Amino acid sequence: MKITVIGTGYVGLVSGVCLASRGHRVVCIDLKPEIIASLNAGRPTIFERGLESLLTEVRAKGLFTASDDLHAHLADSDVAMIAVGTPSVDGAIDLSQVLGAATTIGSFLRHSAQPLSVIVKSTVLPGTTDGPVRSAIEQSSGKPLGQQWGLGMNPEFLREGEAIDDFILPDRIVLGAEDEATRQRLREMYASWDTVEKIETNTRTAELIKYANNALLATQISAINEIANLASRLGGIDFDEVVHGVTADKRWSPLTPAGRVRPGIVDYLVPGCGFGGSCFPKDVQALRTQGRTLNQPMQILEAVLEVNAQQPGEIIRLLRQDLPVLEGRPVTVLGLAFKPGTDDVRESASAGMIHDLLVAGARVTAHDPIAGDHFLRANPGLAERIRLEDDWQQAIVGAEAIIVATRWPQYADLPAHTQPGQIIVDPRHMFAAADFKPARYLTVGST
Repeated sequence: MKITVIGTGYVGLVSGVCLASRGHRVVCIDLKPEIIASLNAGRPTIFERGLESLLTEVRAKGLFTASDDLHAHLADSDVAMIAVGTPSVDGAIDLSQVLGAATTIGSFLRHSAQPLSVIVKSTVLPGTTDGPVRSAIEQSSGKPLGQQWGLGMNPEFLREGEAIDDFILPDRIVLGAEDEATRQRLREMYASWDTVEKIETNTRTAELIKYANNALLATQISAINEIANLASRLGGIDFDEVVHGVTADKRWSPLTPAGRVRPGIVDYLVPGCGFGGSCFPKDVQALRTQGRTLNQPMQILEAVLEVNAQQPGEIIRLLRQDLPVLEGRPVTVLGLAFKPGTDDVRESASAGMIHDLLVAGARVTAHDPIAGDHFLRANPGLAERIRLEDDWQQAIVGAEAIIVATRWPQYADLPAHTQPGQIIVDPRHMFAAADFKPARYLTVGST
């Protein structure tokens, strides 16, 4: 198939390169010449493990290119995939890029006889694809749905740092369509994924599957954090054992003749700094906002967001149990990305923790293997008040407290480099108290 992907951001580029790796001819569209030049030279414009090598592979086979000429490539495409950004504005998603792409596709359809299926890959609220997107295409094309063009929704379930594996080896593929021709094209697009469960539905259901998935995962994170915070205040509790005792329930970890199965879902029952990144915060906020507009209060999601917003402050509260006065004290924060394997600092808990430390008067040094410059650009108000170190071992020298804010493997050797008297705050549960005999170890849920 010939697939034109509109957008070269995280979802668009990963989807385009992975679809090309399965033999489709893919063009990714962007308006910025520097992005087009970089992709056509084999240099990804985002950081994602395995992306550069796969981009090199599909370019060498002539299956992937980047361009700014959307109409020229739509002329022989089977599918136009909308994979542009949907940023959050006051808790609601901004559809301007999605509707702009839909309008441009419609203007092409007005003067073309090329049959085309428009697939929304961007994360959009239920009712968007068959509502505003459909209207935008119909108005700009002058043609109703089903007359030359079709409409579908194919949500992504990509974890940053694991996106290539998640696309190539998915646990399910959701195919939402408003017409049979588009349903057939979606089947063809994913035909080589012949052993994967495919869920065929309409576009609204496909949209809600994505939001419900993220909302429930975020709920697990906030629920375990709230219980862990209570354990910290009670004292005398090993919260790792609490989590072990809970997840030993066979409904979490089924018992089989071959032994106990530990599903990945239980990883969301480990307390920490809270959730961040480009998906969970934005998606939960958007679903809450949609509920409000429909006069359907989303009370659980309200609480999920409130607990998450407070969690970075909980980490600083733990530190102040052992270091009550932070004024003038040197504190090092290890990790600025919201998770390892990515340079994404959106909604990173590190920003909240650093803000609270600075308000308390601490002298903050920070380190991240790849996200340092991104963090400084994204947080200009903090950038002028912290010291960013290139070497994490140097960053902890002289620190009275060290906060492990991102579970980067580079920090695995931290116990060997700590000094007696240093306080280690490990909300990511990367280590154990026994690893820091000369130092004081604190984590969420235990004191």
